[in-house]
Amino acid sequence: MNFSSALFPDRTRSFSGKRWVKIALRTLHLIGTAGAGGGFLYGASEGFWLPYWWLTLGSGVALVAIELWSNGVWRVQVRGAAVLAKLVMLSCIPLLPEAGGAILILIIAISAVSSHAPASVRYFSLLHGRRIETLSEPAQRA
Repeated sequence: MNFSSALFPDRTRSFSGKRWVKIALRTLHLIGTAGAGGGFLYGASEGFWLPYWWLTLGSGVALVAIELWSNGVWRVQVRGAAVLAKLVMLSCIPLLPEAGGAILILIIAISAVSSHAPASVRYFSLLHGRRIETLSEPAQRA
């Protein structure tokens, strides 16, 4: 297996219990978001919201790692771009704690839209300019 095929497998990879691992990580992610959001929006000290922020960031990175390992197509789709943008924004919060509430609200808005958008939007490839399911699809459909 070369580096390219490791990053962009021909077929989607999976593992036993993947769905439950992702459900558990999403649950932790929501708990972290709620705790960090409460801390930001109600002006709590960093000592209160920082553990929740770490939980949000850590669970988000774990979810990204699973998606990246599972199928490389995720990297070029709107759904992947939205998650990576949210991780960048979340990473900025400790640098701009006074803007933490606004940043978190923007992250939640992006999450709601990108998670519940039609598949034609979520699976749209920014690289191909159309919806794709795998990277092995031809560049242009006839």
